[in-house]
Amino acid sequence: MAQQTSGRDGFATRLGVLAATLGSAVGLGNIWKFPALTGQNGGATFLLVYIIATLLVGLPVMISEIMLGRKAKANAVRTYRELGPKGQPWSLIGISGVIAAVLIMGFYTDVAGWVFAYIFKAMSGSIATTDPAVAKEAFVALVGSPTQSLMWQWIVLALVSAIILGGVSSGIERTTKILMPVLLLLLCVVCARSLTLPKAAEGLAFLFTPDFSKITGGVILMALGLAFFKLSIGMGTMTTYGSYFRDDQNIPVTAARVMLCDLSISILAGVAIFPAVFNFGFEPSAGPSLLFMTIPAVFASMPGGQLFTVIFFCLTAIAATGAMLSLFEVPVAWLVEEFKMSRSKATIGTALVLGVMGAPATLSMSVLGDFKMFGLNMFDLYDFVSSNILLPVGGIFICIFAGWVWGSKRTRELLSNGGHLDNAAVVSGFLFVVKWVSPVLVTIVLLNGLKLF
Repeated sequence: MAQQTSGRDGFATRLGVLAATLGSAVGLGNIWKFPALTGQNGGATFLLVYIIATLLVGLPVMISEIMLGRKAKANAVRTYRELGPKGQPWSLIGISGVIAAVLIMGFYTDVAGWVFAYIFKAMSGSIATTDPAVAKEAFVALVGSPTQSLMWQWIVLALVSAIILGGVSSGIERTTKILMPVLLLLLCVVCARSLTLPKAAEGLAFLFTPDFSKITGGVILMALGLAFFKLSIGMGTMTTYGSYFRDDQNIPVTAARVMLCDLSISILAGVAIFPAVFNFGFEPSAGPSLLFMTIPAVFASMPGGQLFTVIFFCLTAIAATGAMLSLFEVPVAWLVEEFKMSRSKATIGTALVLGVMGAPATLSMSVLGDFKMFGLNMFDLYDFVSSNILLPVGGIFICIFAGWVWGSKRTRELLSNGGHLDNAAVVSGFLFVVKWVSPVLVTIVLLNGLKLF
């Protein structure tokens, strides 16, 4: 077993690397956003465009981040400062990532809190209704209660903090090695139940039979955006996790496995949801309401629905936890290495900052509903600044750094990983995509997010 040569804590096993990195990539987007966007954009047609976009955007940027992080064996800020030319402000890529991670956690913990609350609501039967309007009332009551919303957000922060306190190998790796198989098992259970429904074939046809006439500019833009955001790139997480990679870890193969596993979980979520949605006559393009309003009504319509509702929200909570661990680790690693703080102080300090900063986002659904900045409530502001500005800008400059500043020769050496990937054509193809294709496509994502395209 290869050890970390830098003396830092790191992932101890290849399985741990895969589980932790997959845990970062898999999140609420797999269970909610992917099925919702697939439903809104033509089912299988969107899925096909999304896969192509992932190969051209998500995977190359992920490989670049991991590659640079492992080379520097440092947090996101120090990675670009140390690897970049002296005197040039490339550390801004890492700073942008840290800020983005904190902003995302500010509203992501809010949504994760709703998911955890719904586990207990499902167990109590309080959301067991076949009427989406009643399910909507239950959701509005939750998010409109300052006490409940803040309590669940802080419970989520306490849970993630406890895991982060355990360190990289004993905390993050050990937890994700347990959570990822459990997530897959629970998802398969829900899929098996969904596939036994009478009209399951209609849902599967919607998900897997493409209609190429539905490919539009809007569908392509939506797929590009999801491919970029889905794999946790541009926010410092993959750079930070890459710094914990073992020296003998094959980065391109690991990243490809993460992408395929992430895609498989997204598709399984579609298999779990769409047959049930079609069977009971709900709308597959329900959008954001799909998770908290449509799904409870769908499962309540079938025998044993309460059990499967509990299982569904448990697997959703697991997905959210893996993503939050990687986001939380970005500022913690930065504080530990840049300011020489102990891990416990960095973790507790980060949790307190997130608790204070996340509160306005949570309360924007209730008592701070009328408070706006730049025309947005705090929840939407955090989302807009991180998702529409910081992440794509960070992604563009990561491509520029990996392809042009770090250079083809050194990138080739890092990718070859001691001879594990010595196919010149494959490496050249990767470099071409990172230098030319990915930055152009991410720029399109940026302009579209800013309503300039």
